[in-house]
Amino acid sequence: MFFKRKEPLSGSVEYIVVGLGNAGTKYEGTRHNAGFIALDHLSQQLGVKIDRIKFKSLVTTCTISDKKVLLMKPSTYMNNSGLAVTEAMNFYKIPPENVIVIFDDISLETGKMRIRRKGSDGGHNGIKNIIYLSGSDQFPRIKLGVGHKPEKWDLADWVLSHFTESEYKALSECAEKACEAVGLMISGQTDKAMNLFNTK
Repeated sequence: MFFKRKEPLSGSVEYIVVGLGNAGTKYEGTRHNAGFIALDHLSQQLGVKIDRIKFKSLVTTCTISDKKVLLMKPSTYMNNSGLAVTEAMNFYKIPPENVIVIFDDISLETGKMRIRRKGSDGGHNGIKNIIYLSGSDQFPRIKLGVGHKPEKWDLADWVLSHFTESEYKALSECAEKACEAVGLMISGQTDKAMNLFNTK
């Protein structure tokens, strides 16, 4: 088990784990908030609350795999996620390789997951903004499937729609796997996480 329910290690933050989403009650449980949902699962496992306001986000520090980690849920809305992420990166001098971003992916069925070490934005506006403002695409990411957009749906309407009960159950199970993947990735076992959890 990689998670330790104890006070964070002394010293500076070494890793940042970001869940992307839109702040506000009207966005709770929507597809675009899959990253927030995963971070809620992670904080619950760790026994911490993401409730401090800093870096244009709700944040907390914790210990994962013997590393001091900042958990953050940007309050900037999805399209400006980079404002929050880069502010924290600059403050703690965290390289992109130590920033793990969890977010929704419409190219995957709900409940499927894909881990990447780096890459393009794939058309995701939150990732696009992080890459633009940080000047790097070298950050690892965990993509959580939220289902393919139906042909007659507008993309914005689809990602802001709510999961069905069965979809939310599938996403929650996927979020639990994402928590395990985070522990592996921070412990230097990204390849193992990819082998275990990447959707074939």
